[in-house]
Amino acid sequence: MPYPANYGGVIDIYYKLKALHAQGVKIHLHCFEYGRAEALSLESICEKVYYYKRKMSKQYLLNKLPFVVVTRSSEKLMDVVMRDKHPILFEGLHCCFHLDEVRLKDRTKIVRMHNIEHDYYVNLEKVEKSLFRKIYFGMEAKKLKLFEKILNKATHVAAISPADTKELAGRYKNVHHITAFHPNEKVTIKEGRGNFCLYHGNLEVGENNEAALFLVNEVFSKIKLPLVIAGRKPSVELAEAVNKHKHIQLKANINTQEIDDLIKDAQINILPTFQATGIKLKLLAALFNGRHCLVNTPMVANTGLENLCCIKDSAEDMLAEIPRLFELPIDRTEVSRREQILSENFSNNANVKKLTQLF
Repeated sequence: MPYPANYGGVIDIYYKLKALHAQGVKIHLHCFEYGRAEALSLESICEKVYYYKRKMSKQYLLNKLPFVVVTRSSEKLMDVVMRDKHPILFEGLHCCFHLDEVRLKDRTKIVRMHNIEHDYYVNLEKVEKSLFRKIYFGMEAKKLKLFEKILNKATHVAAISPADTKELAGRYKNVHHITAFHPNEKVTIKEGRGNFCLYHGNLEVGENNEAALFLVNEVFSKIKLPLVIAGRKPSVELAEAVNKHKHIQLKANINTQEIDDLIKDAQINILPTFQATGIKLKLLAALFNGRHCLVNTPMVANTGLENLCCIKDSAEDMLAEIPRLFELPIDRTEVSRREQILSENFSNNANVKKLTQLF
C-alpha cells in the first residue's frame, strides 16, 4: 500500500506512480493489504486499483519460500493480470511469487529491487532484540538468498543503487540502475542557521533504532548541543535513553509535513546507518531540503552522493565535527553543487524515462 508515502519503500513506489502517470502511463495497481487502509487518492493517478488480503497466518513461516513472498500470492490477482498483455512491474522480491508463472512467459516482467534483500534481513537479524524476530529474520535471509534466483525469469531488473546494480549484474542479465523516486523536485535549503541537529527515520526498524541509540549514547551524551530524534514507533529503550538528557528531544509518530519542516529547520541532519543496502530516501530528503548532512560511510558509499555530505565514521570524529558544522552557514556554492548533482542523477523525470524504455 504505497499511501501514505511515509517510509522508504513506499516513497519510491508512490512517486514512481506519480511520475508514470505524468508521462501518460495508465497504471493498474495491485496492492496487498495488511494494516493500511485503502487509499482513494491512489485512484487519481491510477487507471484502476485492486486490493487483496495478504495471508498473514503463521503457518506460512514453515513454508520453504520466504514468508514475505508466500503471503503475497493471489489467484484473483492472476485472473485480473491475465485479462491483458501489459508489461508487469514487480515491486521488490517480496512481490515475485508469480514471476515464474508459465501463464506469464510471454509478458514483459520488470522487477524493482529496493535492496539486496537477504543482506538486508541479515542486518535486521543482527540488531533485533526479540529472540523470535531474530530467528525469523535469520530464516528469511536464508530463504530470500535461495529465492532470489527467480530473477532469472525477469525480463529486466531495476536496481536502486550503483552498488546493488553491480552485485546483481554479476548474477543476472538485463540489470539496470534506476535510482530512487522521491518527492523532491528542487533543492529548497533555508538561508541562515538552524539551532538543533536532527536524526529522522522509521524508528520501529531495527537499524534506525540502533542508529538513534548510537547518537544518544555515544555522541550527544558527551556534547550539549540540541538533538531532535523524529520518527514512527520509537522503542522503549530509545525513549528511556533520551529521557536522561535535557538537550535531546524525541518526536514520535509525527506526520510527513512535520518531518519535512524539521529537516529544513535543522542546522545539521545527522544520518548514520550500520546497514549499507539500497539507497536511503531520508538522505535524499536531507540533501534536497536540509543544511549540513553529517553521515557515516555506509550511508553514502557507492551512491554518487559522497561529495555532498560530511563523512565521519566514529563517535569521536562526529564529536569533533558537529560543533564546527553547527556554527557554519551553508553558502551559495554548496547549494549550487547540490542542485547540479541532484538534478543530473536523482531526477524523477529522467528516472521515469529510463523505466518506460524497459516496457
